[in-house]
Amino acid sequence: MRQVHTFPPVFDRSSEILILGSFPSVRSRSEGFFYGHPQNRFWPLMAGLFKTPVPKTADEKREFLLAFHIALWDVIESCEITGSGDGTIRGAVPNDLSPIFASASINAVFANGRTAEKLYKKFMLPIFGRGIICLPSTSPANAAFSPSKLASEWEIITGYIRNVRTER
Repeated sequence: MRQVHTFPPVFDRSSEILILGSFPSVRSRSEGFFYGHPQNRFWPLMAGLFKTPVPKTADEKREFLLAFHIALWDVIESCEITGSGDGTIRGAVPNDLSPIFASASINAVFANGRTAEKLYKKFMLPIFGRGIICLPSTSPANAAFSPSKLASEWEIITGYIRNVRTER
């Protein structure tokens, strides 16, 4: 069944990095916000990198992202997908990233996993000409990466953020 991405990206003019997932999980689609599955390691990972408590609500998560100059969205606007598995994605239609690139101060783009990287390179690289750095997926299905190994790989994003706000 065709699924459509129903919630907007998170970004503002001060966003310095863009993190792209592939397409929201069933849980994220039902909650209307990114990385909603309790087993996904995205939010604990990000909180650990920036030494803050893990944000719980969508508003706290949005505030966290903006406070640390992070834009967040997904590559796919709509697709055929079975459950939440990236391997089942067919007929992907990309999101339009131009509003983010036109108004934010993005200096690096990161993929949360290989599927996001592959789809970005297929759909967006030819349009925007901006490379992407692939990071290991935070999905619980990526059991090869322990939380500490994920943190070691994802730590690279902190080097691309110039002006982290410390007031929270």
